[in-house]
Parts: sequence; C-alpha cells; structure tokens
Amino acid sequence: MTQARVEMTTRLNTVVTWIDARERLPRSGTPVAAAITGHYPTDTATESDTTSGEEFWLVRPMYFTTLHWTEDGAEHRNCFVDSDGVVRLPYGLPSDETVTHWAELPTLPVGTTHVVLGKAVQPALQNAWNAHPTT
Repeated sequence: MTQARVEMTTRLNTVVTWIDARERLPRSGTPVAAAITGHYPTDTATESDTTSGEEFWLVRPMYFTTLHWTEDGAEHRNCFVDSDGVVRLPYGLPSDETVTHWAELPTLPVGTTHVVLGKAVQPALQNAWNAHPTT
C-alpha cells in the first residue's frame, strides 16, 4: 500500500482587493468581506453609549445573493446578507445601511483553498502553525 504525501504551501500573508459595490457585484452565493456604512441607532434611553447616532463604516463577513427572502416574506434582490439574516443593499440604493465595497474572503493559511476536510485538517493546521509570515 502506497501512501500519498500531500505538500502544502503555507502563505500567511494575503492581499485584499476591494471592489466598489456601485461598479460590480459578486457572483450569487459568494461569501465576502463587506464594507458597510450607516448610522448607529439613536437611543435616548442609553445616553452613555458614545456611538448612539454616530456614522460608521465597518467590515463584516457576509454573502451576496441575487434573491433573498426574509422571515417576514419580503423579497430582496442583489443584496448582501450577514449571519444574523440582516440584509444590506449596495451603496446608492435606499437602505439604512449600505455596502460601499466588497472583497473575496482570503483562503486558509495553507495555500489556495477555503476548505480542508477530514484527515487533512490536522496536518494543515500544523503546517499553518509552524509557518511564519513572509516579508
């Protein structure tokens, strides 16, 4: 019985390319990092909250879809959805919070893949933990 040895190239550095959401949208189903802008809700009950009503621009993991139905039955097209089911539209469309830019998520620090399964997981983890960022 021959054993196959899997060689993995470890890359701990990555380059992010941000795409303007006004110019191009990702393929449907694509997980992305989304740059979101909006205002934190104004909450007079908690005046100690320093972000109340403040404008923000932040990054969240989301996925893009061409069609999404929310729990209340509302239909959304060409939208970004986060893990809590919150829908955000591309910048310029009517929405309290909009996505200004998006970027594809980086690969795992073991090469060119987003997923490692089964018996390959532990060797991949060891490879990543033993690696050092390239400068």
